[in-house]
Amino acid sequence: MINDGKNFTISISSGTVLKTILYVVLFYVLFMIRDLILVVFGAVVIASSIEPVTKWLGKRRIRRLPSVIIIYFLVALILFGIFFFFLPQVLSEALTYVNSLPQNMNTSDLWSPIKDSSLFSSFTSSVQGMSSNFSLQEVVGQAQAFITGTGAGVLKTANFVFGGALSFILIIVLSFYFAAQEDGVGNFLRIVTPPKSQKYIIDLWKRSQLKIGYWFQGQLFLGLLIGILIYVPLLILGVKHALLLATLAGIFELVPIFGPLLSAFPGILVAYVDGGVTLGLIVAGVYIIIQQLENHLIYPLVVRKIVGISPIVVILSLVIGAKLAGFLGILLSVPIAAVFMEFINDVEKDRKAVVDAGLV
Repeated sequence: MINDGKNFTISISSGTVLKTILYVVLFYVLFMIRDLILVVFGAVVIASSIEPVTKWLGKRRIRRLPSVIIIYFLVALILFGIFFFFLPQVLSEALTYVNSLPQNMNTSDLWSPIKDSSLFSSFTSSVQGMSSNFSLQEVVGQAQAFITGTGAGVLKTANFVFGGALSFILIIVLSFYFAAQEDGVGNFLRIVTPPKSQKYIIDLWKRSQLKIGYWFQGQLFLGLLIGILIYVPLLILGVKHALLLATLAGIFELVPIFGPLLSAFPGILVAYVDGGVTLGLIVAGVYIIIQQLENHLIYPLVVRKIVGISPIVVILSLVIGAKLAGFLGILLSVPIAAVFMEFINDVEKDRKAVVDAGLV
C-alpha cells in the first residue's frame, strides 16, 4: 500500500483502555446474572400490571398494603381454581380426543385419499400405541396432583414456568415489595440508574408502565371473552371437546393475526369429523363471525385504543423471547417491547426536533 511517505499515528489513552475494560467486564457481569435480571424485570412487570387495580381500590379508601394483599389473594384463589377444577377437565378432554383420533380418522371421509398410504397407517398406529400405554384417569390424576399438590407439585410447576423455584419465589416477593410501596418501581429505578439519567429513565418507565398494564388487562379480557364466545355456541351445537377448543381459542389470542386462524382449524376439523360437512361449515361460520366481531368491535374499542403496541412487534417479541429465555421470555417479551418502542419514539422525536431546528 502506497502512503506517500506519510506516517499515521494512532494514540490510545490509558483512560480509553480502562473504559473499554470496564465496559467488557460490565457486559460480562450482566450476561452472567441475566436470569436475575429477568426475575427482577418480571417482578417489576407484575407490580406494574396490578398498579391500576391498586389505584382503583385506593380511590375506594382502601389503603395500599391491604389493597395489594387483597389482589394477591384473589389472584392466588383464581389460579388455584383454574388448576384444580378447570385444567383437569381440559386435560381430560384432550386425552379423550387423542384416544378417539385413530377411530375418527379411519371412519371419516376426510382422510380417504391417504388412507392406503404407509404414512397414514404409521401415524394411526403410533396414536393407538400412545393411547394403549396411558390410562386417561391415571394421567389426569397425576396432572392434577402435579399441579395442585402442596409442596413439591407447586415447586415443579414454578420450575417449568419461571425456570426454578427460587426464581418463582423471588418474583413473587419482589413484585409484592414493589407493589406495596408507593412508587416502589420508581424508587428501585432511582437506586439502579445513574443520577444524570434518572429523570428520563423514570419518565420512560412510567409511560411504558401504562402500556404494559393495559396490555395485560386487555389480553386477559380478550382471551376470556373469546373463550366464552367460542364455548357457548360449540356447546349449543353439540360439538365434542367444546371446553378444550374454547381454551385453545383463548390462549391463541396471545398471538396477533395468526392466533384466530390457529384456534379455528382444530375446531372446524373436530366438528367436521364428528358431524360431517354441515356441522363443519356451521362451526366455521361461528369462528368467522366471532373473528369479525373481534376485528371490528372488540379489539378497536377495548385493546387497540389503550395499548398501542403493533401486532407485528408483538409477534416478533414473542418469538425472540421464547428463543432467548423460554416461557419466562414469552411472558416478558411484550413488556420489554413496550419499553423499547417508547425509547424508539423518544429517539425519533429528538431527531425530528434537531431536523426542524435546522441543526442537521
